Amino acid sequence: MKIIAGTAHTDLARSVAKSLKTELVNAEVSAFPDGETFVQIKDNVRGEDVFIIQPSCPPTNHNIMELLIIVDALRRASAERITAVIPFFGYARQDRKDRPRVPITAKLVANLLSASGVNRVLTIDLHAAQIQGFFDIPVDHLYARPEVIKHLRVRLADELENLVIVSPDVGGVKNARAIAYALGVDFAIVAKHRVSATKVEATNIVGVVKDKHCLIVDDMTETGGTLCAAATMLQEHGAKKIYAGVTHAILNDLARERIQNSNIEALFCTDTTPQAYGPKVETISVANMIGEAMHRIHHGESVTSLFDI
Repeated sequence: MKIIAGTAHTDLARSVAKSLKTELVNAEVSAFPDGETFVQIKDNVRGEDVFIIQPSCPPTNHNIMELLIIVDALRRASAERITAVIPFFGYARQDRKDRPRVPITAKLVANLLSASGVNRVLTIDLHAAQIQGFFDIPVDHLYARPEVIKHLRVRLADELENLVIVSPDVGGVKNARAIAYALGVDFAIVAKHRVSATKVEATNIVGVVKDKHCLIVDDMTETGGTLCAAATMLQEHGAKKIYAGVTHAILNDLARERIQNSNIEALFCTDTTPQAYGPKVETISVANMIGEAMHRIHHGESVTSLFDI
């Protein structure tokens, strides 16, 4: 097994390599003065099983192009199998035509990865699970839920008896119910209306949140609008402490400001992206989970047991 890190999230790549007790492949990934990406693999990878760790987080287009160039370099260096480890899969929200004359960009990215020479994809918590079907190559879809729940059982031990898991929209009900079941607590739903890409309005709550501690769970947040709108409505309905938990925190400056000024006590997120930091943000590492999945893929073992809670 050989592991190569793109420049998108080198800290995560090093942590994964450390969990597997190995070193990253010596590779030069740099840019020419005109912005074009240059890649040179300096270690021999002929006949090797190679994993590239590169989330397609911002700058999204640059990171995807860099991944494709690394794949091409490996293919021309005669690597036996190339697995793209994409902890956060960008463009996953563009998975259907919701308006006239728009692209299905998630499918386009899947086509680009296959055409470049990727043999397998490993990713975590796709925004839309059906994106797995966009690929004609194997996709190992991991869930961060077990790692998050282990953290919550310790971090919120004092609040568990009076905790309610809250989905910020109808689409997240399945995930919220699964987390609530694992923790042995109730769940509720916040109905929302998206006004624009950066503005969200919460309209109603289904479930009992009065005098309860609430944990809002979602797969990702970028501007923090959904989480903060839900937190405001929960407070108006009598909730006590309010927490939030997401897998992918692609936080920008607006999101950090919103979360810092909100009534959210803490935001729990994983380290699938390097943007997962800021005031009130608590990061949960998924490096060991990714490393174990890579180990099992390399040895032809099942990854299903990684989903056990």
